[in-house]
Amino acid sequence: MKASDLFVKCLEEEGIEYIFGVPGEENADFMMSLEQSDQIRFILTRHEQGAAFMAEIYGRLTGDPAGCLGTLGPGATNLITGVADSNMDRAPMLVLTGQGASTRLHKESHQVMDVVGMFEPVTKWATQVIHADSIPEITRKAVRLARTEKPGAVHVELPEDIAKWETDKKPLAVKKFRRSVPDDKAIDRAFEKIKSAKRPLIVAGNGCIRRRASKQLRMLCEKTGIGVVSTFMAKGCVDMDADYCLYTIGLGAKDIVSCAVDAADLVITIGYDMVEYHPSLWNPDGDKEIVHIDFLPAEIDESYHPEVEVVGDLAHALWMLNERVDAAGALEFDLDQQKAVRRDMWAEFTAHKDDDTENSIRPQKVLWDCRQVMGPDDILLSDVGAHKMWIARHYQCHEPNTCLIPNGFCSMGFALPGAIAAALVHPDKRILAISGDAGFMMNVQEMETARRLNCNLVAMVWEDNAYGLIAWKQENEFGKHTELDFGNPDWIQLANAFGWHGHFVANSRDLASSLEAAFNEQGPSLVVVPIDYRENGILTERLGKVTCSI
Repeated sequence: MKASDLFVKCLEEEGIEYIFGVPGEENADFMMSLEQSDQIRFILTRHEQGAAFMAEIYGRLTGDPAGCLGTLGPGATNLITGVADSNMDRAPMLVLTGQGASTRLHKESHQVMDVVGMFEPVTKWATQVIHADSIPEITRKAVRLARTEKPGAVHVELPEDIAKWETDKKPLAVKKFRRSVPDDKAIDRAFEKIKSAKRPLIVAGNGCIRRRASKQLRMLCEKTGIGVVSTFMAKGCVDMDADYCLYTIGLGAKDIVSCAVDAADLVITIGYDMVEYHPSLWNPDGDKEIVHIDFLPAEIDESYHPEVEVVGDLAHALWMLNERVDAAGALEFDLDQQKAVRRDMWAEFTAHKDDDTENSIRPQKVLWDCRQVMGPDDILLSDVGAHKMWIARHYQCHEPNTCLIPNGFCSMGFALPGAIAAALVHPDKRILAISGDAGFMMNVQEMETARRLNCNLVAMVWEDNAYGLIAWKQENEFGKHTELDFGNPDWIQLANAFGWHGHFVANSRDLASSLEAAFNEQGPSLVVVPIDYRENGILTERLGKVTCSI
């Protein structure tokens, strides 16, 4: 068979379900081969960046990679932002690019550049197929690396002439392995630290949204009562209704949740990625006792120097801890500060739930209504901007992977294409993408993709006619901001032009009913809210005066 046929068969063997992308001349053979597959569905997107975000969300929701595809040169460069986002947010992904014929790669040539070299800094592995017979090994290695903790993106480049080569090789069978488990002595040391602590606290990171890890974490907290502070990407690792859920940490300023960290005499980090929330923000003096539990050893940092490191499968590590808790019996801790944090944060969440405002709606009210309309297993995706800070702080979750926030690479333009992938993976769930007006317009072309696929999703835009997060940060530091205002389209006409349903919600009292109506419409719906970002400055001022109550 042709090399491109073999490549597709190898991807089928790996169980790949979707490839998102924009084809070009140099991957025409691959596309012809892919068209013959009855297992892999190709989703044509309107921009390669959108394709990469779709593949990222598929990976985050399933734990398995999807493909994103572009041609050489500009097709490949268009992919790179979404690829970097996936890699830094620990989502498995296959990046598939075409390339000019191997006979012209050594010289100046049309659209030819070192694509493999470009992807190396933003992937776990990037390689070029230089012989058709190597495709089975490359594909097996690529998928294994993409899925191996911590997951990420892997790039494979197939030159156009090699795609045509004949080969008699066959796909390699998929053989999976069990992750290594932690050392018993390390678990014993961690448990002794926990037993001797008076005010232990868990900081849960991205690794805790794995289903098995979340289950074992909840069991540990039920047995001990130890509170859990989640990073943005760990939302839902414990149920928001549980007494030990202390909500989310990650704002640059000190927040109420920080009081629990300040009071802790032992911080147990579980599946924590410092790329999300740097330890210098919660351990500025480097004096906190830390137990690190994760798939990998701790990153070296002067503010993060754990006394104990438990390295291995995260769910198994928590199971081992739970076994020791059961054997030891009841543990006694002082959890008063943690109870106060939960009480005070809940007061924050409910403060504006009954707002009745016109022509401008507070972020707190929007998110309260979103939470009421969304079920426990429904999925909210946040773009990047000022709204992300409010979602991170005020939208809490019942289950893992029900609030998807980009928080490592933090790329704008993420939410709309991501929502399309979420709707494909979970057509039975409500999918809500929240974007600022700036982030939404960065991948607005994918409105056509959503319409063509007839996705049931709701995209909500918070309109402030500016780059609101940058304005917020500049105001905080300099007392003013630079030129950041812009105009917007007529949103209802935009929705109509793409065949979407459209809603402009000017009054807070109408928001919940408008959202409910949008979710009950067939196909994609746009809901636009004029947002009251005066609340940004008010929040900053209040956070600057936070005092810890008990």
